[in-house]
Amino acid sequence: MADRRRPVWLLGLILTLGTVLAVTLAGLGVWQFQRLGWKKDLIARVEARLASDPVPVDSLIGQPDPLVEYQPATVTGRFAHDRELLVKAVTELGGGYWVLTPLIRDGAPAVFVNRGFVPPDQRDPATRDDPSPTGEVTVTGLARLTEPGGAFLRDNDPEGGWWYSRDVAAMADAVGVPEVLPIFVDAGPSDPWPVGGLTVVTFRNTHLSYALTWFALCAMVVGGMVILIRYERAGRD
Repeated sequence: MADRRRPVWLLGLILTLGTVLAVTLAGLGVWQFQRLGWKKDLIARVEARLASDPVPVDSLIGQPDPLVEYQPATVTGRFAHDRELLVKAVTELGGGYWVLTPLIRDGAPAVFVNRGFVPPDQRDPATRDDPSPTGEVTVTGLARLTEPGGAFLRDNDPEGGWWYSRDVAAMADAVGVPEVLPIFVDAGPSDPWPVGGLTVVTFRNTHLSYALTWFALCAMVVGGMVILIRYERAGRD
């Protein structure tokens, strides 16, 4: 009968590599469980923040970024509608644009306000049913962090007037606003156009499925090594 046994060195190498792979996969599973705990804590903190009372937007300056994003905030000033910018957007209402308008304040830096969404046929302010607010206004909404650079695979083109992300510093430079806060405010619900209150506050949470996948792969590797050991033992009998 032919000898089915593998060389000892080869068997040892296979088992060593299998052990390293199994430990790595198990470590990835544990890491994903840790990430799951972090994500749940993040979601809980953001939900609590969303339910909190609005604070003056200036009080958020200097705070850590995680404490700024989605914090209800208020700001008072006058809209500079002649400096309005449109940022490409896809929302529950379809494709179109965010309307970003600087809110000018006396003795304080301007604040860009995302007044809401408009469809392509509402690009021109003159086509919108609701006249743009004039005079001093108070805006209540959610504080948002600046989005420098652009969107995935698309860079902002200030000279061409094409914006794919809400880059506060670049927008201020493009429309000649000398001083602006490094955050912007998503305005609350409004109707008809622009439609506010469309901020999407969701967090992708697939850590549990990833953890189970890593542990399943680890179990498969361990199972394969057990089968190999039994096969080798049978070949030596």
